[in-house]
Amino acid sequence: MLTALLLLWPALAALLVLLIKGPGAKKVAFVAALAEFALALVATSYFNIENGGIQLALSIPWVESAGIRFSIGMDGISLLMVLLTTFLVPLIVLSSFKHDYENPNAFYALILFMQTGLIGVFMALDAFLFYFFWEVALIPIYFIAALWGGENRIKVTFKFFVYTIFGSLFMLAAFVYLYLQTPGTHSSDLFAFYQLQLDASTQGWIFWFLFIAFAIKMPVFPFHTWQPDTYTESPTQATMLLSGIMLKMGIYGVLRWLLPVVPYGVSEWAEFVLIISIIGIVYASIIAIRQRDLKRLIAYSSIAHVGLIAAGIFTLNEQGLQGGVIQMLSHGINVVGLFFIIDIIFSRTKTREITSLGGITQNAKTLSIFFMILLLGSIALPLTNGFVGEFLLLSGVFQYNGWFGAVAGLTIILGAVYMLRMFQGVMFGPKSPVTEAFTDLTFNEKAVLIPLVIMVFWIGLFPGTFLSISEPAVGQLLSIINR
Repeated sequence: MLTALLLLWPALAALLVLLIKGPGAKKVAFVAALAEFALALVATSYFNIENGGIQLALSIPWVESAGIRFSIGMDGISLLMVLLTTFLVPLIVLSSFKHDYENPNAFYALILFMQTGLIGVFMALDAFLFYFFWEVALIPIYFIAALWGGENRIKVTFKFFVYTIFGSLFMLAAFVYLYLQTPGTHSSDLFAFYQLQLDASTQGWIFWFLFIAFAIKMPVFPFHTWQPDTYTESPTQATMLLSGIMLKMGIYGVLRWLLPVVPYGVSEWAEFVLIISIIGIVYASIIAIRQRDLKRLIAYSSIAHVGLIAAGIFTLNEQGLQGGVIQMLSHGINVVGLFFIIDIIFSRTKTREITSLGGITQNAKTLSIFFMILLLGSIALPLTNGFVGEFLLLSGVFQYNGWFGAVAGLTIILGAVYMLRMFQGVMFGPKSPVTEAFTDLTFNEKAVLIPLVIMVFWIGLFPGTFLSISEPAVGQLLSIINR
């Protein structure tokens, strides 16, 4: 029942928020999101971290005649993604308090509906249920971006929608085929898919059908072209949801539904995926260096970070997989914080152009400190959260191939270049006309940033807290892949 409540609570809260007119909607949404985080912590207290299998499971008939069940549960990887989602959503809601969005009840209800879809993706143990929640998470973010985005929002969100629907159809086709290969009356259960004995040729095309769907969502090169424009044109809260949580759906899909279901297909194409992921790291980093818009710069940096995560996961060794899981947490925390700081700067100056800014640190020392901490976490400074994940990921890639590891390691150097140049251009130097009267952080802004900064140091100083949760599940995943 706890997993069912964790799944359904945001949807029920969204229905309540829809009935509330005016600014009260945001307060109710924030309280509801905090309650969801509390439920996730309660679920964690019942979780046996030494058990690598599925826990807190619930399975009831859905389309019983077709062997489809409403089956949900969590292992260590799922739990970390649920904790990330429930931790970030209240902060994302709180970050919007300084904005007066039109039809706020619809805006916040869509955020909570999306949270239900995200939680469902991370807990689904049935292929068609997974697909259902995959689409449920897509619909709210489409409307948030299309209704409250920038002036080019319709064109950009349409491109995003076409990309993701295109990928979803590939995934659905693969699921239907796998479902039809299960014995008897057929089953779409995750573990029924794991037990299929498919030949290498079949696994090869299924691999690509699933990988395209997940690669678009992540996104990795060359499936990334929707991302920079969507991140830039969307309202900041939508950008935070997309970058902080939604892209983790793609990485999670690889871990849960790709690697263990078609291991022969993975072994055949893993090196190719590593190559395009590493190309994406270098490509996105170079493009980020040339950016002058703050939002687009962070968007391209996100592609580079996700490329490293994908490369580490497809090494199929423990370091790469553990690094991928912990880096999903770190990336979500860092990118949400950075996009929020960009939103703070834009709300005070009405520009995101680096060349139009400067000297902010003279008026906003507290903002400067938070900005620098999140930036250092993003470039993997030791003792911050980014270092743990990138160290494990690069160790995994080096273990797979030394040359691949050397090129992938450029992400640290190039990341430092574009991030520190951005910080210097925005925060140091003489003031510009738009930063002359810049004010420091408000109480609400500190309330968003302080938990994020705490997590930067918690993961960086005590990574075992989180690695111990995912380690048994990663070990079981490797045993299924290598069976």
